[in-house]
Amino acid sequence: MSKIVGIDLGTTNSLIATVDSGIPLVIADANGNRLTPSVVHFPANENPIVGLEANRIRILKPAETIYSVKRFIGRRGAEISDEEKSVTYPLNCDGGAVTIPIHGKNYLPEEISAEVLKKLKRDAENYFGEPISRAVITVPSYFNDAQRNATKRAGELAGFTVERIVNEPTAAALAYGLDKLKEKSKIAVYDLGGGTFDLSILELNEGVFQVLSTNGNTRLGGDDLDRRIIEFLVGKINATAKIDFSSQIISRIREAAEIAKIKLSSEMETEIALPFLTPDFSFNYKLTRKELENLTRDIIAKTRSHCLRALADAKLEAKDLDQVILVGGQTRMPFARKFVAELFGCAEFEETRGSLRLGTDFHKASGPQLNTSQNPDEAVALGAAIQAEILSGGFKNVLLLDVTPLSLGIETFGGLMNVLIPRNSTIPVKAGEMFTTAMDAQRDMLIHVLQGERERAKDNWSLGKFTIDFESAPRGVPRVGVQFEIDANGILHVLARDTKTGKEKIVEMKSAVDVEDSAVQKMVEESVEHAFEDLAARRWIESKLKANETLAATKKAIADFGNEIEKDYLEKISTAVGEVEKALTRENQNGSGDLKQLQSAITSLDEITKPLADFLMDKAMEAMLKKRGLIQ
Repeated sequence: MSKIVGIDLGTTNSLIATVDSGIPLVIADANGNRLTPSVVHFPANENPIVGLEANRIRILKPAETIYSVKRFIGRRGAEISDEEKSVTYPLNCDGGAVTIPIHGKNYLPEEISAEVLKKLKRDAENYFGEPISRAVITVPSYFNDAQRNATKRAGELAGFTVERIVNEPTAAALAYGLDKLKEKSKIAVYDLGGGTFDLSILELNEGVFQVLSTNGNTRLGGDDLDRRIIEFLVGKINATAKIDFSSQIISRIREAAEIAKIKLSSEMETEIALPFLTPDFSFNYKLTRKELENLTRDIIAKTRSHCLRALADAKLEAKDLDQVILVGGQTRMPFARKFVAELFGCAEFEETRGSLRLGTDFHKASGPQLNTSQNPDEAVALGAAIQAEILSGGFKNVLLLDVTPLSLGIETFGGLMNVLIPRNSTIPVKAGEMFTTAMDAQRDMLIHVLQGERERAKDNWSLGKFTIDFESAPRGVPRVGVQFEIDANGILHVLARDTKTGKEKIVEMKSAVDVEDSAVQKMVEESVEHAFEDLAARRWIESKLKANETLAATKKAIADFGNEIEKDYLEKISTAVGEVEKALTRENQNGSGDLKQLQSAITSLDEITKPLADFLMDKAMEAMLKKRGLIQ
């Protein structure tokens, strides 16, 4: 039976996933990106450009670049509100279905979505090395027949046989492994994506999820938060200078708003820099997380009524739920997580570095568990892949023979251990990851295979080493895929493949399972005993690597473009560089140092070099656009 893939066709980003040796994974494109922006640019008389590149072009060609088209799929023009029409490309909402006129042709939303799906299809075929024609595609649970049929039609236009249209909350529950909960477990799926929101209540019956109720809004999502930030920034700009807000300027503001929103999920404030909005006007503003929350609080609060209606329709109260899971990129926002936790009376959580982390004690009296264990951007796609595997019979007669007693991984630059297969994984099992080089002109990579629970490679057991050769290239360019496979006999096979040439090497290691219990116990105890010391060492090494990378990039930029940079600004950069180098010299014999001083110095250098980074980005964008013939 041919392979069936799972697809999350999203408003902001789309993903394609599969199940490899029992492990669901999102398929990355040739550049290693797992998320494909749901953006399509239509050049005149050329093939459409899809994804990240189209998203970049959107700033320069907003009227010819389509985004958030999922909001219009399967809908009639009369259903579209004035607020939804405020996109930078033309919409034809007269008569029947919504269409998008570009270069003299009217496109249906499903035809735009088909271009995104074609790109995902190509990525999957590159991954498998063979044609892929069957897919499971997810939709919001409240999508009506017209929207579901339009989604299916998009898949068919892209060359897929659409085996099933699956509700996004059901897919998300599968990805979270909630099909393994006790019978009659009740789960709420809070899904806040780029353009849509829904709250679904599921109950597990004999391994199958039954949707008890669902409620949502096809016109509520991250796009609305972006719009609110844009309006705020436009107001700030108007208070400073009166300019003509062309579609190109609005596109630049939109991109800055999206970036700021994402950054404020992990930072307390972020600098918004829009140089040369007009030849004589540049705009800078420091947006704080508190300001963002005040701006968007009422939008997040709109989800409350939908949640309460869904609970009422299911004839349940929040305390009757076992878990609340978060899906959709917008649920990364700390305020959104806090809102959900309070709304459902979830178990206690703590706020750390701008993200919400659950406590460890989940007594029923404290409410349902707020489950944030999965990547909210990828959960739906992974669930779709699991559903696809079920349809293809891939999960039948699975035999679990043993578990890995200790984690397995490889040594990475800086002497750290990167875990590929965690401790207690059931076997047979296969997992992999992509790695790159840390130095220019590197011609080979050492694959040092490790077993253990410590952060530093030297504190774990070495199972073996080998090298793989590849063409000389600048640092960060080569891509080497490393895959671990433990067979039913517990033997570890390690594969390393140069993705450019396809050259690979497979080495069989000793048994990864046959380890004495006393040795395992000792390793685990040592990992607990040295946990804080190991974590401090990892943080220092990671900060040191970042520092060296930042220093190298800064020095190269100055060497390349120093004659175009003002002398006073160069002196500021030089001072900041010196502070980072000074902090690095304070490394002690244990391979650690003054982490706060180093991080502070790095942050200062990052802040000072932001204008330099913007300058380099403009240079790179200009070169790319010239290469594509989009500008002279």
